[in-house]
Amino acid sequence: MITTILWDVDGTLLNFTYSQELALKKCFQSAGLMITEEILKRYDRINDSYWKRLELGEVTKAQLLIGRFQTLFEEFGIENVDLERFGKEYQQELGNIYQYIDDSCNICQALRGQVDQYVITNGVTLTQRNKLKLSGLDVWMKDIFISEEIGVPKPDPLFFVKCLQKVTEKDRSHILVVGDSLTSDIKGGIQAGLKTCWYRPNGTVNETPWVPDYEISHLNQIFTILEHSLLN
Repeated sequence: MITTILWDVDGTLLNFTYSQELALKKCFQSAGLMITEEILKRYDRINDSYWKRLELGEVTKAQLLIGRFQTLFEEFGIENVDLERFGKEYQQELGNIYQYIDDSCNICQALRGQVDQYVITNGVTLTQRNKLKLSGLDVWMKDIFISEEIGVPKPDPLFFVKCLQKVTEKDRSHILVVGDSLTSDIKGGIQAGLKTCWYRPNGTVNETPWVPDYEISHLNQIFTILEHSLLN
């Protein structure tokens, strides 16, 4: 029986791609720079690669926050940009923009009383807390666990150890991790001995060794998983 859900945020409850694109456009405009579709697409790939390196322990969060823009600007020959200022403005804008995935807020509201819900995220504290508050998702969460505050990112086992110390449910077989990242959410959940659910709305193929207990293409399928768990 599943009594507890640990939700990922970006790419699971909220549309990170939407927020990222609008935040970048605002920051480029603020800096007096032109932005193209090519720049947007390239940034997305660079940013993703930095987050993967963070998961592997190859870069620190501070290196990620500056390095991704440094790499982008160097590739496109953009000069004379205060990287630290640009990065801070970007994080602020990112926290002001949100879009629900699959009516996630109402789904979380409907789950209240059925299960305890928590957030587990690798995002920046200021950005995530603001975005969760503005979106109203924080209301339905029993606690919010952010890697920047914990000191290590998902999928590091220590991240989950520290989260589980504050989670009411102590039987790990009753806790479900729901997220879109196989290398962060699913890997971390499996290593921590938790149930895992991979959210893959676009039919992405799993090319990793990490096999989740469940797979869903729409968040409302979580209700079916909870019903199924009552029978086992």
